[in-house]
Amino acid sequence: MDECTISQPFQLKDKRTTFKNRIVKSAMSEGLASKGHLPDISMFRLYEAWAKGGAGLVITGNVMVDRSALGEPRNVVLEDDEHLDSFKKWAEAGTQNDTHLWMQINHPGKQVIKGVTKEAVAPSAVNFDPKLQRFFPKSRALTQNEIKEIIGRFATTAKHAQRAGFTGVQIHAAHGYLISQFLSPRHNQREDEWGGPIANRFKFLREIYQAIRTEVGEGFPIGVKINSSDFMKAGFSEEESQFVIQELDRIGVDLIEISGGTYEKPNMTGKNVKPSTLEREAYFLAYAEQLKKKTDIPLVLTGGFRTRAGMNRALRDGATDCIGLARPMAVYPDYPNRLFQNRAGAISISPIKTGIGLIDDKALLELTWYSQQLDRIGQGKPTKPEFSPILSLMLTVVKNGRDVFQKRRE
Repeated sequence: MDECTISQPFQLKDKRTTFKNRIVKSAMSEGLASKGHLPDISMFRLYEAWAKGGAGLVITGNVMVDRSALGEPRNVVLEDDEHLDSFKKWAEAGTQNDTHLWMQINHPGKQVIKGVTKEAVAPSAVNFDPKLQRFFPKSRALTQNEIKEIIGRFATTAKHAQRAGFTGVQIHAAHGYLISQFLSPRHNQREDEWGGPIANRFKFLREIYQAIRTEVGEGFPIGVKINSSDFMKAGFSEEESQFVIQELDRIGVDLIEISGGTYEKPNMTGKNVKPSTLEREAYFLAYAEQLKKKTDIPLVLTGGFRTRAGMNRALRDGATDCIGLARPMAVYPDYPNRLFQNRAGAISISPIKTGIGLIDDKALLELTWYSQQLDRIGQGKPTKPEFSPILSLMLTVVKNGRDVFQKRRE
């Protein structure tokens, strides 16, 4: 392959879907929904900017399948066709410039913040570690009927996304949300058909995929975002992840996005990453290289990429098929075009530090700072890459109060 592999088209295995290039805008929670949990003009502007920015595939922030189960206050929710016109406008904005737009669909499970959702549900009534649990309501185990209802909700949301004009969907099975909880032996301690060995813990995700496929038919792409590992003792392991991905390939999933970690162990943000890994840019590159020896399912590798050379090297080495970018595109929505036109050097995404230990140690301002950049794009304003973290903190507290950091998820 030549050096400019990120600019080459990529075709999914069924030959029905082709991305114009290898750059994927990975999901980021926008926090821009209306009070009715609908996309509005801010979302339309944001996704038009990303579509015009040059990525071959843009994946939305998580859209919840149930308005009674929100990960944060301003999540988008799609559970029926009552307001489908708003979603059609969103799809029209995000599919400009020959861009594919996939809706990421999700259920948070017990990863819901106090004051946002009344009740937390999970595979099992297992709490987080005490330092983290104080931000969450105690969870209860789902019943068999509730599990089946949630599976149906995923299928319904996917059907309406297809009707609205989205060109695919991505099932969010990473980062500690409900599907990730089912996959994890740490959080799934059920003794029925939904728990126990990994084949049983995989059943929830498998049935969600199959229910969605029944609704949308063949030819409509379905992707899955999944952890390489939870990086936690007694958590979802790399071996289990490889098993699940091979099974997803076998049953027909079109695209896998590799991530890793949860909000108990947030490796997806670059924390706990070895210097040797940072030199190769991608956080989960070694895992992807091993996975590619066992399956040929198309992969998106997200997390850490900052240079064109690093992206092309990963593609040339066969570690991944597409390059996922998230936070760089919150600051530079046209970053793909800059890459293709050789107008982009290495992007340095510095940690958002205020000098206040409590805020910085927990990275509490990171999501808020980036959300403020997305909000500026949604308002039709330029981003502020040099925006002061202290000013960001002050703006956040003035606007939302001191408890805002308990109400932001990614």
